[in-house]
Amino acid sequence: MRQLLIVADDYGVGLPTSRGILDLAHAGVLSAALVQVNSPHASAALALWRQQGEPLELGWHPCLTLDRPVLAPQAVPSLVGSDGRFHRLRGLLWRWLGGRLRGSEIRAELAAQLVRFQSLVGHAPRVVAAHHHMQVFPPIGPILLDVLARIRPRPYVRRVLEPRRQLMGLAGGRPKRVLLNFMGQRFATVQRRRGFPGNTVLAGVTDPHCVAEPNFFLRCLAKTREQEVELMCHPGYEDPSLLGRDDDGGPMDRLRRVYELQALRHPSFREGIARLGFEIVPPTAWREGADVRPRRVA
Repeated sequence: MRQLLIVADDYGVGLPTSRGILDLAHAGVLSAALVQVNSPHASAALALWRQQGEPLELGWHPCLTLDRPVLAPQAVPSLVGSDGRFHRLRGLLWRWLGGRLRGSEIRAELAAQLVRFQSLVGHAPRVVAAHHHMQVFPPIGPILLDVLARIRPRPYVRRVLEPRRQLMGLAGGRPKRVLLNFMGQRFATVQRRRGFPGNTVLAGVTDPHCVAEPNFFLRCLAKTREQEVELMCHPGYEDPSLLGRDDDGGPMDRLRRVYELQALRHPSFREGIARLGFEIVPPTAWREGADVRPRRVA
């Protein structure tokens, strides 16, 4: 069987989003979810996770583009605007291109977020992927690996890699995906050299409107021939807490979560991945050098 890791991003960004992720976990669809620890709703989401019996692995979703930093804004002035919040993605990228991000501040904030993750969850993260794929942009990615370097065993870190047939065969966000893939190839080389496990291929990167098609995820997976694939997703229920926070692309940014939840929960999704020869596995399946055998999630 081919190994499929299904990871839900943005756990904790809002309670309706988090409830949707937990419902999918109980349905046996997800391998893990990533916690955005700087969200004002993170503590409540972790309490909900415990109330429901900790139904899935929670990893860390380092964030530099949404809400406030964990550190005081005056401690990370190159990362925040005048309101003390992180710059949105576009603003951060402009600052990155202009060389106005300070590595010492990135390191300090990521280290503080890791400490908060450990405080909330109770252990070090076993799977990590940055919000908006910021790990592929230097110096953010190498700094993130520095922050994670003391964790044993080394956590799984998402690699933003798409084969050419997937890039060309799937519409939606293609210019963005080409850039991310180019940067992701470089970061994957650094990541492998430093001994951090990760996926061979990433599926699910697209524009929000594309996920309105019920079979989008299955079409993504059908374009891959590799044995170890991660499918990233952003499922959730309608979440009013995201208004004005996480909707740079308009209402579809919020609706995509509902569409993704419906697609992943539909019986045809489980039937489809079985037809494609996939078995859903946890992040430990990729722990290089660890004596861990892949196991079924459900």
